[in-house]
Amino acid sequence: MNIPNALTLLRIFFVPMLVAVLVQDDSVYQIFGYNLTNDIVALLIFLAAAFTDLLDGYLARRWNQITTVGMLLDPIADKLLISAALISLVQVHRVPGWMAVLIIGREFAVSGLRSIAASEGYTIQASDLGKTKMVTQVLAISLTLAAEDHRWLLGPANFCLWGTMIFALASAADYARKFWHLIDESIKERRRSELLRLEKDRQKVAMKAAAVSRERSR
Repeated sequence: MNIPNALTLLRIFFVPMLVAVLVQDDSVYQIFGYNLTNDIVALLIFLAAAFTDLLDGYLARRWNQITTVGMLLDPIADKLLISAALISLVQVHRVPGWMAVLIIGREFAVSGLRSIAASEGYTIQASDLGKTKMVTQVLAISLTLAAEDHRWLLGPANFCLWGTMIFALASAADYARKFWHLIDESIKERRRSELLRLEKDRQKVAMKAAAVSRERSR
């Protein structure tokens, strides 16, 4: 356990808090003498969780504390946070259900491809499209949460949601292309190795047959 991993766990802890606050109907919370709606409180929780995502990666690289636990927990925490936020926004009728299904489904599909590639000994690195998708996701969810109290943000929020969906599908296609290339190369390499082994076996059989033939000719 180190500080980067503790921040990742904190991000997971923020998930049920975000859902609990967001699905409340027109609740008002008094914090430090200010009356804040549940949407603003949910926005603050979401931004705090998103900030831990930036901070834990930065600290892990800076302090050379990249661990296996952190590498496993970090993407899980990210997917939990984004999925919980989108599902909650669907629940309160702020985001279309089909759009949330596409974005969340992309996360599971990419995770599956990366897991299969890892089982074959390959690592599919995060692409620039994937990183851009993550930024647009955070921006879209933040604007959607803020738009309930500031209606003029509805247009930018919808624009970012469409951008998130487009980047999600584009990055999924990019991951699928990389996955196909890696697996195709792996299959070809296995086939070449198998053919070489069969050829060596055939040569051994032929040499043994030739040796037996010479013995008999004597």
